[in-house]
Amino acid sequence: MNTEFENVKVKNMTSSSGREVPNQFEIRTDKGVYFQSYQSIIAFIPHGKGNIVLGTDWDYSVTTGKYRNMFLGEYKEETQSKIKKGEYIVNPNW
Repeated sequence: MNTEFENVKVKNMTSSSGREVPNQFEIRTDKGVYFQSYQSIIAFIPHGKGNIVLGTDWDYSVTTGKYRNMFLGEYKEETQSKIKKGEYIVNPNW
């Protein structure tokens, strides 16, 4: 039995009013936390050391951007700067 994913927890992100937002998810694993918008992995924040990883759809739409900003705790301009500096990695397979 593969036990790698035994501790996965998925929840909808919430709006500023506290309501669950459809199609915007936080996925918590033993390795870190993912943000998924619809069917696309947008970002991954590892526990401990390691770079934040973004998917190629990280800037897909206004809605994705709104919840990506909430997930990362920053604005789009900061995210773009961190990509240019190599602090964030864009994974071409996501």
